[in-house]
Amino acid sequence: MTSASINVPAGLAIPEALPATVLTDDAERYDVVVVGFGIAGGCAALEAARTGARALLLEKAAVHGGTSSMSGGHFYLGGGTAVQRATGHDDSVEAMVGYLMASTKDPDEDKIRAYCEGSVAHFDWLEELGFEFERSYFPGKAVIQPGTEGLMFTGNEKVWPFREQVAPAPRGHKVPVPGDTEGTRIVMDLLREQCEKAGVEVRYETGASNLVVDGDAVVGVGWRSFERHGVVRAGGVVIAAGGFVMNADMVARYTPALGSKLFTLGSTYDDGLGIRLGESVGAALEHMEEPFITAPFYPPSSRCKGIIVNRDGQRFVAEDSYHARTSYQVMQQPDAVAYLIVDSEHLGEDHMPLVPLKDGFETLEEMEAGLGMPSGSLVATVTRYNENAAGGEDPDFHKHPDWIAPQTAGPWAVLDLSLGVALYAGFTIGGMATTVDGEVRRTDGSVIPGLYAAGACASNIAQDGAGYCSGTQLGEGSFFGRRAGRHAAARAQVPSDAP
Repeated sequence: MTSASINVPAGLAIPEALPATVLTDDAERYDVVVVGFGIAGGCAALEAARTGARALLLEKAAVHGGTSSMSGGHFYLGGGTAVQRATGHDDSVEAMVGYLMASTKDPDEDKIRAYCEGSVAHFDWLEELGFEFERSYFPGKAVIQPGTEGLMFTGNEKVWPFREQVAPAPRGHKVPVPGDTEGTRIVMDLLREQCEKAGVEVRYETGASNLVVDGDAVVGVGWRSFERHGVVRAGGVVIAAGGFVMNADMVARYTPALGSKLFTLGSTYDDGLGIRLGESVGAALEHMEEPFITAPFYPPSSRCKGIIVNRDGQRFVAEDSYHARTSYQVMQQPDAVAYLIVDSEHLGEDHMPLVPLKDGFETLEEMEAGLGMPSGSLVATVTRYNENAAGGEDPDFHKHPDWIAPQTAGPWAVLDLSLGVALYAGFTIGGMATTVDGEVRRTDGSVIPGLYAAGACASNIAQDGAGYCSGTQLGEGSFFGRRAGRHAAARAQVPSDAP
């Protein structure tokens, strides 16, 4: 241990890469070793095994599922899926590419195009696991559709300026379970069954501890299970071990916004170890500073017809935006203070305790004074909004006509969207830089032979909170996990004397 490493916080410590000499002649051998049994790791192991590869899956927890099992069950898919066609929604590969390119801060066109071109086939592959997305559509604004509807808008496709650049289409495909309970668990259970049928060996309560290298190539994995430990030889290693939201040291270094006043969305094992394993052999990291952070203020969807203002009484975002886009903008406001102003006609029942009701006011003047806003500011903002809304327009922020309505039916309610008051939740987005097939890249763009990454520890297409769409994590985690598993298996099964 060097003197410099002694001062490194535990959460930032990079495991030592082990030399190939630790792989003795009697060491276990697998074509592909996958680290982590979430959606990405399960799909990687299954695809590897289906090619005939001998696959081992290491899972630190006692059960499969990872953070994937905690999600609401959305898969972001498009280009003309069976659900889109059955519900009368036209979509194309080019439209899906266009939207993702336009809404992503630093888009990777190769990955986006591959994902969109393979989206319909991936939809079919998911259903072949043993379930079917319901051929139905939920038209309202919700975080998760309340019933078993198979399709809804889960991004900003209908939000300006995107709706003017690309024809909007809903792409949030949900597992057929009411609400957000146990949605993805069904998929993970089916994935586990398919892995068993394909011959994947799964070892629970066993985590990866080190990568084994021979020159510049990864050739194995060190593992630990309670007091036992060992090494296995691998033709390819796929790291799918989740993000780093539960690692306070990594959060403080990369995404400090997640470390204050937020509820973290993740499992115990989202500790960033997979990313640090990649760093141990020179993996480049991308978009590590980008978190997903949100405090949804709907349902009921009628609240999207209200007005969101900052502490100065000024609007700053279209209220029909996807909830993470709105939250992203809230955090850019002075002191991250924001309020949703909604009249009695559109308040509805309080179904979203994440954003508490602050107070009610008989007049806008009383509200303005009660919130400590500059004199006349809120009154002017609401008056202008109402005048334009009476004609079905919003020239300032271009809210979609579906969500424009004058807020004139007093008394008015104030919901507090401020950071530290509303319950914001988030997770990490950044991870290892990879090719379209999941090969991990170095900072110079070259690939690390034998090393792959997928899911939340890889940087794919969902790379910034403002442009995120619900379902992207499950969608791309499963899609790119499959690609990584196939590529790793093909590499491992090439004869060593092949040209």
